[in-house]
Amino acid sequence: MAKATLDKVGLILIGHGSKLPHNRENLEKIAEILRKQSKFKIVEIAFMIRNTPTIPEAIDTLAKKGVSKIVLVPAFLAPGVHTTQEIPELIDVKDKESQLSARGIQLFYGEPIGADECIAVILAEKALKALGQKGAEHQHASFSTNTNAKQEASVSSNKIYEASMKLIRPEIKDILAKAPKKHVPIIERVVHTTADPEFAKLLVISDKAVDAGIAAIKGGAKIVTDVKMVKAGINEARMKRYGGEILTYIDDPRATKMANDESITRSTAAMRLAVEDGLDGAIVLIGNAPTAAFELAEQIKKGLVKPALIVAVPVGYVGATESKETIAKLLVPFIITKGRKGGSTIAVAIFNALLSMAEDKPYS
Repeated sequence: MAKATLDKVGLILIGHGSKLPHNRENLEKIAEILRKQSKFKIVEIAFMIRNTPTIPEAIDTLAKKGVSKIVLVPAFLAPGVHTTQEIPELIDVKDKESQLSARGIQLFYGEPIGADECIAVILAEKALKALGQKGAEHQHASFSTNTNAKQEASVSSNKIYEASMKLIRPEIKDILAKAPKKHVPIIERVVHTTADPEFAKLLVISDKAVDAGIAAIKGGAKIVTDVKMVKAGINEARMKRYGGEILTYIDDPRATKMANDESITRSTAAMRLAVEDGLDGAIVLIGNAPTAAFELAEQIKKGLVKPALIVAVPVGYVGATESKETIAKLLVPFIITKGRKGGSTIAVAIFNALLSMAEDKPYS
């Protein structure tokens, strides 16, 4: 989204709410930091319980400021009952969307923070501080416009990554010893992202998947994601060097209409649209929606599309396992996780590992 259009976008950070003042104070500080940065100028905060404004009150406040889009992002670390059920109920999404739509305003609901490398860096800094080791905080490239700070951040991140690898590799050495050499960076990256060595056992990488992914990236292939969180985890600047674009159709009005008209999930509709727009030679990243994986598989079986690579790692109890098993039976290169485990951050980790290999970088 261009910067000019963001001037008409209102961002709401959603906190839980607490009797203690720190919850509100921290959220207000984050909102102020975002206002000072170049992207979102209109930033408000809202709370589920105890504190004000409530979520509906914050939406009404922004609607009066002449915005054309309102984005709500829960300031929670991981998905849960609060983010998937209670907050949407408090927003009363369908009713609110229709009310705002009548006023020419679109409503978007984002995902929680998730397992992000920047969070890992912050936690490491806090641990060092607890040990009495002094060091400047928030030395991350995304937190500073100073060139030296960016360089220091890169060095810091690399050191933390290498330190992590020294701990990770012994835990999964048997799996790494048996894995093809080109699979190792993906396995390591996923275990690093999740802090869960079990993922080394759950990953299934088809024979041609790595070569197909690297070739597609270098060839400027289209990258299509099932949800915005996966798209947000990919560095567009790095992709643009190869001419590739990153797309998601989940918020496309056509997907919403198709889902309503045909009584299908929006993820199914979004994948159907992606196929209609062209997915031959593309990389498809599915981190959240089993129905997107099922729809893609069906379209491939019909001979309507042939992507270069499918990364299918949806998480959940309903359909996740079966959707990944379906993808693994296709005559298309794939990377999946077995069973219920997965998620958007896993899809991002796999893709970023492929991107680093395409760039011939050990870590980025």
